[in-house]
Amino acid sequence: MTVSASTLFDVQPVTGALGARVHGVDLENLTDEGFAELHRLLLENLVIFLPGQTGLSPRAHIGFAARLGQVELHPYLPRLDGHPEIVVIDSEAGGKVDVWHTDMTFHEHPPLASILQIVECPPSGGDTIWTNQYLAYEQLSAPLRDLLDGLTAVHMIRIGTEFSSRAEHPVVRVHPETGRRSLYVNRLFTSHIPQLTRTESDALLDLLFSFAEQPQFMCRYAWSEGDIAVWDNRVTMHYAVNDYDRPRRGQRVTVLADTPSGNPPRWPHYQAPPGQRYWPARVNAVENY
Repeated sequence: MTVSASTLFDVQPVTGALGARVHGVDLENLTDEGFAELHRLLLENLVIFLPGQTGLSPRAHIGFAARLGQVELHPYLPRLDGHPEIVVIDSEAGGKVDVWHTDMTFHEHPPLASILQIVECPPSGGDTIWTNQYLAYEQLSAPLRDLLDGLTAVHMIRIGTEFSSRAEHPVVRVHPETGRRSLYVNRLFTSHIPQLTRTESDALLDLLFSFAEQPQFMCRYAWSEGDIAVWDNRVTMHYAVNDYDRPRRGQRVTVLADTPSGNPPRWPHYQAPPGQRYWPARVNAVENY
């Protein structure tokens, strides 16, 4: 990955795959020129880190997100008092998500981006890791890419009887701003590939998950209090490392996007013959025939 020169900020790459630290950003007084530069850096690096943003006001946090697009009101996570746009992620209240995922792919219109500030972090541990899903797709063999380009995947979530959502997206999506293709499945929310038998789907998804989670596609970030990460949710997965026993708290604003696009499916949904049964073996393979 090459980080292009910035005329406004000091930009330092985190790894060769993705990620850049951007120093010299004042989100409280961000100009249009400064926002345009951050947007360009986000598209180039997929996740950007803004250190030293301690004291950021909720107004500025929400305002920055709103410049990227429509701010989302999360359907079930707790929110900051007086600011429903800001989700509170608290390790002491179930806010540990140590499973690879892309945010809310179970929606018809999954988020464009997330802006997370860590407001309290343990003295060590609690890093977050991101992957570059462009690279994960591009480094697959040509025959496998050809197969995946003609498939869709069902993404879903069920939280008791309180909340459920289901959406079907291309396995390979085309980024609406860069035109590049990326792998678009994740362990937490992807249930199955409906054009395949469930056994075939499980095997293929396990292959894709394991392939995309290789170290050469990753960057890992060690937080300090006040740091902000902004990631392109259309082309990354992330994982919150659960290796700490002190409180870790963050505040996140999420930006909505359009419907993921890609090639149309080349085959109809698989129809199971009478009597065929399926016993889910995967975490989120919750939907039977």
